[in-house]
Amino acid sequence: MIDIQTLLVFFPAALLLALAPGPDNLFVLAQSAQHGRPAGLAVTLGLSTGLIGHTLAVAFGLAAVVKASAVAFTVLKIAGALYLLYLAWQAWRAGGEIGESTAPALSGIELYRRGIIMNLTNPKVSIFFLAFLPQFVDPRHGSMTVQFLELGVLFILATLIIFGALSMVAGGFGERFRRSPSALRLVNRTAAAIFAGLAIKLAITER
Repeated sequence: MIDIQTLLVFFPAALLLALAPGPDNLFVLAQSAQHGRPAGLAVTLGLSTGLIGHTLAVAFGLAAVVKASAVAFTVLKIAGALYLLYLAWQAWRAGGEIGESTAPALSGIELYRRGIIMNLTNPKVSIFFLAFLPQFVDPRHGSMTVQFLELGVLFILATLIIFGALSMVAGGFGERFRRSPSALRLVNRTAAAIFAGLAIKLAITER
């Protein structure tokens, strides 16, 4: 098991990393502003579920394969970029007509699924975990696999706290904008631009 001193260092660091601007929290902000607080929370749960996959990948060595294989890395990042472009197109089509958007209403399950796909198709997350988590693992404290899993759970908890707070804040601002057709159009266009920007950033990412 991880010792208390290590936990007291790791958890604040995880909170700060979750707060630092990045693709995932920008994604949460955009979805919350566009669709509301419940949407942001559903996406947050999806992203956190995706982190379970990255934690398991690090614990059982799969992340090292992605890091070593140019093909695996490229396939993942291209899939993620294409998915983000699809979301950008949907946000752009949504326009600004209140209650008459050309984009279909999204269920909590769909938003949750968006979060999972967004997280799992970003190979940089696995590589980040592969570089970050081992710094807090000590063979003297037992199974390294168990320690990786413990750290992953703590990182997910930090993500839920920070992203949940971002969802509440962005959702509150977005609610005011969504009452006006012109403001709603601006929110949707901004979300589309964020998704497109994230897609380009992911597509040009190097290992």
